Amino acid sequence: MRDPCLTQMKARSPVTLEAFATHEVFNQTPAFVDVDLASLDKPMLGALAAFGEESDAKKIVARGPILGSAENLELARLANENPPKLKLFDARGERQDFVEFHPAYHALMRASIAAGLASSTFEAHAPKLASPPGKLHGKGNVARSALHYLTSGVEAGHLCPVTMTHAGIAVLAAAPDQLEKLMPLIFSRVYDASFRPFWEKQGVTLGMGMTEKQGGSDVRANTTRAERIAKDEYEITGHKWFFSAPMCDAFLVLAQAAGGLTCFLMPRFRPDGALNGLRLQRLKDKLGNRSNASSEVEFVKAFAWRVGEEGRGVATIIEMVQLTRLDCISASAGLMRMGLALAMHHARHRIVFQRKLVDQPAMRSTLADLALTVEGAAALVLRLARAFDRASEDASEAQYARLMTPAAKFVVCKAAPAFLYEAMECLGGNGYVEETPLPRLYREAPVNAIWEGCGNIMALDVLRAASRDRDAAHGVLTDLVRDTQGLPGVRATKQRIEVGLARSDAEASARAVTQDFATLATVEALARCAPPAIVEAFARTRLSRSSLVVGAAELSSECGELLARALPTG
Repeated sequence: MRDPCLTQMKARSPVTLEAFATHEVFNQTPAFVDVDLASLDKPMLGALAAFGEESDAKKIVARGPILGSAENLELARLANENPPKLKLFDARGERQDFVEFHPAYHALMRASIAAGLASSTFEAHAPKLASPPGKLHGKGNVARSALHYLTSGVEAGHLCPVTMTHAGIAVLAAAPDQLEKLMPLIFSRVYDASFRPFWEKQGVTLGMGMTEKQGGSDVRANTTRAERIAKDEYEITGHKWFFSAPMCDAFLVLAQAAGGLTCFLMPRFRPDGALNGLRLQRLKDKLGNRSNASSEVEFVKAFAWRVGEEGRGVATIIEMVQLTRLDCISASAGLMRMGLALAMHHARHRIVFQRKLVDQPAMRSTLADLALTVEGAAALVLRLARAFDRASEDASEAQYARLMTPAAKFVVCKAAPAFLYEAMECLGGNGYVEETPLPRLYREAPVNAIWEGCGNIMALDVLRAASRDRDAAHGVLTDLVRDTQGLPGVRATKQRIEVGLARSDAEASARAVTQDFATLATVEALARCAPPAIVEAFARTRLSRSSLVVGAAELSSECGELLARALPTG
């Protein structure tokens, strides 16, 4: 059956109109549609070739024309212009706590689930899924992160439940009985939006609920209580201030049990088929992320299964947090990439003062600076994804992943809002109106820096990892310097990191140390996958820690190469 939203899109197809009475429309940029988003992304393809498997590029390139099709881009618009609605009661007044989505959202979910974004890294390793939590990253994270990056640039909101489903698999390794029930439904790659018990469905999604009003990032301050009723079965009473994607089939939540803060799996329906005690209070009215539902919830003796040991809630769920942070990074990089593509496309078509914008020196410098940022972000996220792939067999890669996940999240996610503002400015007033995707991309950008730990939390996490295992942190730093030696700014950056980590008041310099670590790691990643001139330019302009406005970096000699890679012409 054809989606109603696609029928609606066909009705909006261009038609021939009479000319305006006073003027002719010209010098307007054509729509950026029906483009191969993968083949046009040389930085991503270079990083994919350097850090992924031989077969990865073929799979990702095959998705490029689908993601960049006019129909898919229209689905993104519709999903955001028609946000979800909370339906607390049915027509008879019975409580239902249902969230209604536009068909465009469901179409996007179907495509992303079918593409494997919720399951691909674990599918080939299903027999080993019952390994201890903290050691389960799956394989194929490089290809999955590349696809997540491309998809995020089109529409990032629907990826919230996709991300949590994927990351939740790692947590369920601590609950083998529940893992056995859920994995076939996750591996099915079927998106089943029906509202019924998950064991009656063809496919499932997982959500998350950790944050409470009084605690925020301090989950140990949670007051929600869990009372054991039988074996690993509990009833939970309390609340969550942020309850992500409330139409998922089950949720990983934290609550205080007799033994302390504990992780639980809470289904939407109780085992007897009755609606579980999840009382949605309202949907959050958010700055961006409009296609996705985020809610507040009260638990009224809500049924849940324990996941892991009592009192080990944080240790159990931390693996999920690591994986969701990786997606925050790839999503922010993807948003920036789409902003750059839109700015480049506009500059190549718009004529101002008798010249195309892309041929004007000031605009070329701005676009080249933006392109250099995307080169670095794409390289860093796929280099980090490779560390996730190899962490179980290589201690140095595990150490890299532990240290660089919060560091990369800090730098890449924080860069996105300012980057997208600059991309918007490249289009002038046209970029500021809602008919273009840029306002949506701009509103979407801040969430990744906030979700799963804001900037200070990430910086403190880097310090915590470095202080707990100083030898490992020193080993990561030594490897980064070894692989970037001779590049401008490397030696000074290493010294700043060492001084910052050794300070008695290290927390005061946590952000600076984290920025330096991540920027040095970006140079190292670029050295493995980008042309030498671009590697040198990134080191020269970024390791100095200068607070320059975009376009002020001296990139004259590298400008042409950066722009050619940013959006290749036919």
